[in-house]
Amino acid sequence: MLSNGVYLAKHDEFGPTSTEHTSAITRVFRSTDRGQTWSPLSTIDGLFWSNIFEHRGNVYMIGTHHHNGPLVVYKSTDGGTTWSTPRDDKSGLIRPGKWHTAPVPVVVHDGRLWRAMEDGDGPDCWGPMYRPHVLSIPVTGDLLDASQWTITNTIERDGGWLGGTFWCVLEGNAVLDRAGVIRNMLRSNLDDTAAVATVSRDGQSLAIDPTFDRASLPGSSKKLLIRWDGKAQLYWALSNPSLSGDDGQLPTTVRNTLALYSSPDLREWTLCCVLLHHPDSQKHAFQYPDFVIEGDDLLVASRTAFDDGLGGAHRAHDANYLTFHRFRNFRRLTPADGVQLK
Repeated sequence: MLSNGVYLAKHDEFGPTSTEHTSAITRVFRSTDRGQTWSPLSTIDGLFWSNIFEHRGNVYMIGTHHHNGPLVVYKSTDGGTTWSTPRDDKSGLIRPGKWHTAPVPVVVHDGRLWRAMEDGDGPDCWGPMYRPHVLSIPVTGDLLDASQWTITNTIERDGGWLGGTFWCVLEGNAVLDRAGVIRNMLRSNLDDTAAVATVSRDGQSLAIDPTFDRASLPGSSKKLLIRWDGKAQLYWALSNPSLSGDDGQLPTTVRNTLALYSSPDLREWTLCCVLLHHPDSQKHAFQYPDFVIEGDDLLVASRTAFDDGLGGAHRAHDANYLTFHRFRNFRRLTPADGVQLK
């Protein structure tokens, strides 16, 4: 949501006929009527898994060049119509190598921007290969200049975490806690437990103690989105809890319920409302959510798998829609206001 009232949304192209593994395609859309209608705005060749945000009058996207590709930043000075090209370390190529991320928040604190990321240099299998970092840069810095970014150490996976049950941490949210400390709230392989890593105040180091650094948040085995709300003095999270309709699936694949949770402290979370739900979990999903707050409304973008008259999504994970949703007076929502699950 830009300062001039324009909304922007973006999505990747992925799948067997896409170029996600060589030079990924990102498409950007714009709404000038508060999300009632949308139109294509721009297409980027060489961006994947990114988030989109405004900073000091410009629009940025941070992601990877392709699936597990170099870390890149794109900049637009005209509201998302045209974008810079990351040719080198002065124009948006922040780090070479293998990187991973998702649409996650950028937080401003202590004169810096903070954002979570993972490298792909762990063991060669999904999950353990992704090792968390947090990036930061002065708010007055040039986001396209690699030398101005500080990146923490990585967290190496330990197969002994929680008796071997806690083996995967990725897609982190940089969040400022009430003590003024940047935490990296991470998706894990446990559906009711998020990992909580701590960033040093100088932005140089990242640490986790799995026996303590955990949060009870249902749906944590899927990508989470967490933001602070100063008006309510609460943290809000969108997740995909496995509440019903899982048909015996692994919790990581159950994404047919999108729920809103709140927390005063990032540790204990309360279900406020089931926002979206479909009884079938095989080919329906409301996943990888992002949201912003506009007054008393929650604006949500979802990677959605749903019926389309053409056979629907191949599976729940393989979404066929990008959908936009407005939930009015969201701070007042209760479980009785949401979808009632049987």
